[in-house]
Amino acid sequence: MTARPALLLLTLALAACSKPPASQQDLDSLDRELTAGSGNQADPTLTAALRDQIMVDPALTQSANTNVVRPPSRPDPLSAPPEPVVPISDHVAAADLKPTPTAGRDCPRCRAADGALTLGELAKRQSAGQAACAQRVTYSAGWANRLPAAVPLYPDARVREAAGNDACGLRVVSFTSSAPVGRILDWYNARVSRAGYSVDHQASGAQHVLGGTRGDSAYVVYASAAPGGGSEVDLIVR
Repeated sequence: MTARPALLLLTLALAACSKPPASQQDLDSLDRELTAGSGNQADPTLTAALRDQIMVDPALTQSANTNVVRPPSRPDPLSAPPEPVVPISDHVAAADLKPTPTAGRDCPRCRAADGALTLGELAKRQSAGQAACAQRVTYSAGWANRLPAAVPLYPDARVREAAGNDACGLRVVSFTSSAPVGRILDWYNARVSRAGYSVDHQASGAQHVLGGTRGDSAYVVYASAAPGGGSEVDLIVR
């Protein structure tokens, strides 16, 4: 007679163990309501939230490229703008300037320089006879101090890169200036004219080219407006 109550207690204990807690039952019931069609129909807002397509803003898709190899196809809209160039005195007097001749309608030198990634490549494209010399240039900021007196650096020039080859007298310097393009051109026009060089002015869009020769010597000045103000200049002298 005593074995039956013990068996009954064991059966009740096993049943209690197999029954999930009330909180788990609530979670299972909620999960079924979310996944079942009938449950979603009871709440149109929930149904729309689960079934509607995700909306994407095309204007922001290029801003989430942190893990891709290729950069975005347009500049980052959150990137900082270029710092403006603070105008400083270039100590250039009116007597140091000479109005540059009107630019010609065609600019073959602009097309020749288009896509040149290095100073050596830029110099190489000036003439076929200069290619071998330009291929053997070495790079050093010191070349900017070895320009001929007739075609020197602009007074407030900030050198970015320089290259040269003493074997053929080639000098190539890239620099920036706070002066506008017109003032740069007028200054070089005055210098080269007084030194006996010829002057030819070409332009294409925002890029201006001043070039000329004196016997076996030659010069080319590429000048364009810098994004933050002032000018960007590439100077080639041979």
